[in-house]
Amino acid sequence: MSVRIDITGLRPERIAVVPSPLAELGMALHALSEPGHHPGLQAWVTGVTARLDSHLADRMCEADFLWRTTFSDLFLPCAGVPGGRTLPGATLAEELDLLDKLTDEEFVDAALEFTCALPYSTPGPTALSDAGARRRALELAAARGPQQLRFTERLLADPPRIRAWLRQFLRDCDEAFFAEAWSRLRHRIAADTRHKTDLLRHKGLAGALAAVSPAVTLDEAAGRITVDKLGEGRTATGDGGLLLVPTSLGWPHLMVLHRYGWQPVLHYPVGSPELASPASVEQLALRMTALSHPVRMRMCRHLARSAHTTSELAQAHGVTAPEISRHLAVLKKAGLITTRRRGRYVLHQLDVAVVARLGSDFLEGILR
Repeated sequence: MSVRIDITGLRPERIAVVPSPLAELGMALHALSEPGHHPGLQAWVTGVTARLDSHLADRMCEADFLWRTTFSDLFLPCAGVPGGRTLPGATLAEELDLLDKLTDEEFVDAALEFTCALPYSTPGPTALSDAGARRRALELAAARGPQQLRFTERLLADPPRIRAWLRQFLRDCDEAFFAEAWSRLRHRIAADTRHKTDLLRHKGLAGALAAVSPAVTLDEAAGRITVDKLGEGRTATGDGGLLLVPTSLGWPHLMVLHRYGWQPVLHYPVGSPELASPASVEQLALRMTALSHPVRMRMCRHLARSAHTTSELAQAHGVTAPEISRHLAVLKKAGLITTRRRGRYVLHQLDVAVVARLGSDFLEGILR
């Protein structure tokens, strides 16, 4: 499973690493709504929540589906501007102006991304122009609760009113907490932007993507970027460009904007040591499958305490040595055990550090 970006014909000058204050505000709203996704931001979330005006907090709940799941493409409106070459604005005000450049249809489709499951990476009917898509959007919104249904009804009935509401809400968030946060975060993001831009210049796209995350790979011969994720998706740069947008608040999320007709965007976290060597989706599945077998679970109990030979494990578990060897092969393929030779004996031991990381690897994998 992965998201693939076809970059055939992409020219180097159309690749840009650019900060986005609006995208970072979207990530801030996400962290405030889902602090469990971001354990490293607990102190910041607590501080902001404690001093948040109750009226603004209530408004934040009105449309939190735009940023609670991850965050809506509305926070990267530059990608939706026709031509596929528009960059994010230097300030939040400039980015809100870019948001105004989206058509009502584009705005509504992006706002309903997590509500009505409209076609995302392929063309399809839209809720504003197609009665069936509209009906489906309202049905799915109703299934998510009365608050989401009310917002969806208002959005479909009067898009300009909701656009004005969202713009004012984002400006109020900026005044209440984001401007202060951005004044601190932008220096770190700017430093990462300079670093990635320098890598692009001297080592090409492959060097820059390698520094973004090991989960992002480039096949230059095929003209394709692959992002290792549990989701599936495809997009292409076409005649447009490719944006790399850093976020200081984003770990463990590594997101790919691959909406049909929009400029592809990699939205990646900066400066997170946890991201140095994330397990691939395939590797994570192998490890969890390996540990799900009851015999292998009992073997791990012994292997966690000390190194054992195959015959010792066979005797301890009352099974044959060939059967133990098969189980050891599964654990070894998953990277869960280490093997060393002592004289004529081969000793196996559980890699406790790898097992200890499984929880965080799983969380990073499903939230990536």
